[in-house]
Amino acid sequence: MTTASCTESQASAAPALHKPWLLILGLVLVALNLRPALSSMAPLLGQVSASLGLSGSTAGLLTTLPVLCLGLFAPLAPILARRFDAERVVLGVLIVLAAGITLRSQLGTWGMFMGSLVAGASIGIIGVLLPGIVKRDFAGHAGAMTGVYTMALCLGAALAAGSSVPLAQYFDDSWRIGLGFWLVPALLAALFWMPQTRSKHGVQRTRYRVTGLLRDPLAWQVTLFMGLQSSLAYIVFGWLPSILIGRGLSPAQAGLLMSFSIIVQLPSALTVPWLATRGKDQRLAILIVMALSLAGLFGLLYAPMSGAWGWAAVLGVGQGGVFAVALTLIVLRSRDAHVAANLSSMAQGFGYTIASMGPFAVGLVHDMTGGWEAVGWVFAFIGITATAAGMGAGRALHVRATATAVD
Repeated sequence: MTTASCTESQASAAPALHKPWLLILGLVLVALNLRPALSSMAPLLGQVSASLGLSGSTAGLLTTLPVLCLGLFAPLAPILARRFDAERVVLGVLIVLAAGITLRSQLGTWGMFMGSLVAGASIGIIGVLLPGIVKRDFAGHAGAMTGVYTMALCLGAALAAGSSVPLAQYFDDSWRIGLGFWLVPALLAALFWMPQTRSKHGVQRTRYRVTGLLRDPLAWQVTLFMGLQSSLAYIVFGWLPSILIGRGLSPAQAGLLMSFSIIVQLPSALTVPWLATRGKDQRLAILIVMALSLAGLFGLLYAPMSGAWGWAAVLGVGQGGVFAVALTLIVLRSRDAHVAANLSSMAQGFGYTIASMGPFAVGLVHDMTGGWEAVGWVFAFIGITATAAGMGAGRALHVRATATAVD
């Protein structure tokens, strides 16, 4: 893989850290906006489909498209950052994200699909850049900062999943308000991120070219683990409310249950990376959190609904931990910030493209069988394959890639 890194030299990072609290606040606010555009749709999917006249397969495409865009547009992040710098790209893409949310909520079927594409692309670009910034500016606390970033990301997803239906109901059952509201936190994050772009002015930058990632088996194991565990996460974002509604819950109840599961991810996302970095490697942590994720999914799919809140908690602990570990692996398997930025692009570019197949497969199996029971096979295949990839990615090694300064 040959792309210029989206990060700077260690010396050029110093100005941003004169006020580290401001950078941490900015990272948290940006991370809060990386899931609402995705998790706000699932509880409202039935209402949106009825309003726009979408078929079941078209609605399934609507859940798959943003995830596919996460992967397809991720490789664009290093290219943009090489030209404009990572901090400026994050600021600009936050504004584009707000525009995509507006398109999706206001302009009918065309706007729904176009806005979903723009939102997915925006999230994919920002998601690639943040791990490199964390590796550069918080190299000594990578696990803890990745946990904070992931916790904020999960909080954003939970808020959107739990409040989108109540927002829509409050405004006369307007799903457009339920979806469109989330442009507000995107613009707020852009406002607080702006100082990071100003702090870089006038700093001499060194460009780096990273080579060797595409030939490295460990880099592919990190990529597969990122993609496959994300596939389960986006199945939850895209289909869990529909599964729960099919089992007898109302749309509001289903949204609250998914929101609760995501809220449970917060402490897990914060603590699991820290615990995982205390051992000799991350394989045991991966095994535990993957097992919890699958147990929660199967419990919500097959177990009596009287225990649904308990299974949702198990799912939350597992998925919060597994996603945080996947992000942490990008940092831990890289020797420096330049390799981390490019491994992030690879893992999220290829990984999210793989992840998009999960929601599509669930929709396809549901259409073929007319029910939800058979999607357990999809859960099992993805979960077992993700665990196998994680056993390779969790070893205490570095990817064999080199970063070379270029003019």
